[in-house]
Amino acid sequence: MTLPLNIQDSFTKELPADPIYENSRRQVHNACFSFVRPKRPSNPSLIHASPEMLEAVGLKGFADSKEFLEVFSGAKVLPNSNPYAMCYGGHQFGHWAGQLGDGRAINLAEVEYNGTKWALQLKGAGETPYSRSADGLAVLRSSIREYLCSEAMFHLGVPTTRALSLVLTGDRVLRDILYNGNPAYEKGAIVCRVAPSFVRFGNFEILAAQKDVATLKALVDYTINHHYPHLGTPSKGTYLKFFKEVAVQSMHMVMHWQRVGFVHGVMNTDNMSVLGLTIDYGPYGWLEGYDHEWTPNTTDSANRRYRYGAQPQMVLWNLLQLANALYPLIEEAVHLQEILEEYQEEVSIAYVDMMKSKLGLSESDANDPILIADLEKALQSTETDMTLFFRYLSKFRPNDSVSDGLNLVQEAFYTPDAVQGTIKTNWEAWFSGYAKRLQKETIGSDERLQAMNAINPKYVLRNYMAQLAIDAAEQGDYKVLEELFNLLKNPYGEQPAHEKWFAKRPEWARNKVGCSMLSCSS
Repeated sequence: MTLPLNIQDSFTKELPADPIYENSRRQVHNACFSFVRPKRPSNPSLIHASPEMLEAVGLKGFADSKEFLEVFSGAKVLPNSNPYAMCYGGHQFGHWAGQLGDGRAINLAEVEYNGTKWALQLKGAGETPYSRSADGLAVLRSSIREYLCSEAMFHLGVPTTRALSLVLTGDRVLRDILYNGNPAYEKGAIVCRVAPSFVRFGNFEILAAQKDVATLKALVDYTINHHYPHLGTPSKGTYLKFFKEVAVQSMHMVMHWQRVGFVHGVMNTDNMSVLGLTIDYGPYGWLEGYDHEWTPNTTDSANRRYRYGAQPQMVLWNLLQLANALYPLIEEAVHLQEILEEYQEEVSIAYVDMMKSKLGLSESDANDPILIADLEKALQSTETDMTLFFRYLSKFRPNDSVSDGLNLVQEAFYTPDAVQGTIKTNWEAWFSGYAKRLQKETIGSDERLQAMNAINPKYVLRNYMAQLAIDAAEQGDYKVLEELFNLLKNPYGEQPAHEKWFAKRPEWARNKVGCSMLSCSS
């Protein structure tokens, strides 16, 4: 059986390749990628495949075939394809890290189906020239997290890369999950990631750092021609339009993160998609208690650079690095700076609009930013579950009392008894102001409830939920994974049969490894 994939590779045909074919760690120059073959797994088996993505790439009905398993475990290379790893650099936690590249990701091919192009990429398929001191592999726990989260984010309406399949390799991988000098062997796994492109800010940064303007121009022109063709023929003016478009798409992405309470955890420039897609699901997390200072990444626990409340500004910082990388093609800083200033203005407006939508407010009112700021203070005055709070709040009506409001959201408080004194007074003041604000709205309460529940999810992939799926999968039981995969396809629906997942994080998960903060170990 041959997989019916319409291979239309453009990245490797139109851009310069690393002339060295040896799979050895090295600095790569004057190239956008290196050809490399996946490592052959010892005993692969398919854990799961996404029905939606199988259909999207033209493989519906093929997941159970031998060839599907061979290709998406890295055991076999697709005919007429040339797998490769991308070359890119990046700023990591604010510092230039030099060359990074696809250290454990191998792009299999680009395919076209029903007029849509997809890049297929295996994460955890072995060493590449960019692996540095690592083995290029991935473990089951991180692969489950990526597989579940990328599909969950799509159904939440968040721009994201997708996941096609999850495969066990049959090999053991050594990892130090806590970075405490106690490594252990874990099950190896591979996720097939899917996106229109995996080009990142860092792809441009490395070429600018190397002063390779010719290759930089080739990559920017390629990206515009294939992914932003509406901008027109590449030129200095088009490059500025391209930068503006990336800024807008990136802002759109991060506003969705803030809306659903998602924290990426590693917003380095090599983890920023040039298409405004959420990419690289490592130590991510969803807010349990609403907290602008929270980050899921143990590596970032001291400085909290990538904390929830800072994410929109971190996008701006990353855009500045992209502007620096594009500068050699534009040679004028003023217009790039204007676009960055526009982002700063537009993201503030976008944030207020996003929060208004979460509150069910459609009319304009000059005091809305104050109402939002007061809510955020109240939410952070005592540990309050973000997801539960906004779902319960949708039932509040303009004529309800402040006591009615507090009773509605009572289950969102982790310690309800703490809502006393000043904390309670502030909550009562906020509900009073909210009730008066709702009276200015023209839509009815039922319509507002539906609108709020369409953007405030009932179900998100909390870390403890993913960990339950991981713990079961480690024992060969994939029922929890399957349950969560299907649950998260309908995150805004009521789903009475799955009400157990609409709950605060259980206390046993508060400090459990994998359920609170996570490391980059994968």
